[in-house]
Amino acid sequence: MAKVVVIGSSNTDMVVKTKQFPLPGETVFGTDFFMFPGGKGANQAVASARMKGDVTFICKLGNDVFGQQALQGFNNENINTKYITIDPNYASGIAMILVNAQGENEIVVASGANALLSIDDITFAENALKVSDIVLMQLETPIDTIVFAAKKCVNLGKKAILNPAPAQKLPEEIFDSLYLITPNETEAQILTGIRVTDVSTADQAATILLKNGVQNVIITLGSAGAYFKNKEQSFLTPSPKVNAVDTTAAGDVFNGVLAVELANGENWQDAVQQACKAASISVTRMGAQTSAPFLSEMNCNEQQTVL
Repeated sequence: MAKVVVIGSSNTDMVVKTKQFPLPGETVFGTDFFMFPGGKGANQAVASARMKGDVTFICKLGNDVFGQQALQGFNNENINTKYITIDPNYASGIAMILVNAQGENEIVVASGANALLSIDDITFAENALKVSDIVLMQLETPIDTIVFAAKKCVNLGKKAILNPAPAQKLPEEIFDSLYLITPNETEAQILTGIRVTDVSTADQAATILLKNGVQNVIITLGSAGAYFKNKEQSFLTPSPKVNAVDTTAAGDVFNGVLAVELANGENWQDAVQQACKAASISVTRMGAQTSAPFLSEMNCNEQQTVL
């Protein structure tokens, strides 16, 4: 079974729909309220687990009801929670999300315990890294911890994938520790200075990332699919055509499924195709973790057509 270690964040997303955003000092009435489990690390761990990956999640939670609910959720998904630590002094991460009638959103994130995930936490989980096939990370936890984890993977001979989201500049030292980097168009522009709008500009951005030391690059292009490049090959994988209702966590589902496919030894084209397919299913559903498809759904979802 594919052994995937996910290092990252866990949040609870609180969503309120309202006709219009309040002005400073104004109170408006909302219509619907939703509460979803979220956080990029947790989303990716759940997506991997639903593909029948043997998933270990490394994160930090607060000693509160949100942390307890998150931990129970991970256990329900058959995720190994041995290396999830609880900080008694900080709250679990939350995101407050307002969505107006036009579908625009305003988001405030309180990172809470996510901001405390430390190098010591990675060292504590070294045994999990040693037996992993793939280690998957994002950027909602301290960058020093992510850099340390990437270098640890190199020392252990393991393959590290970085999904560089939310978008930010990265220290140069991390690139040659990465087996794969998976930015979207915005993230690729921040990392390379290339405005990614099509396959040609995606290729230019990917070339820069390869020159920086990354072994493989996938740039996700939303509904257009995903562009892959390394020193031997490059290709575009289109996304299946679907009616999207909520794009939240589509990138997380893509990365979580991709990690399992690669850990299972699939070739690049098949792995990217499956990841695109899973992401396309996820956007037809509300929520983050709740939108991730199960393996059985992937196998019976052949009715989708390709763009």
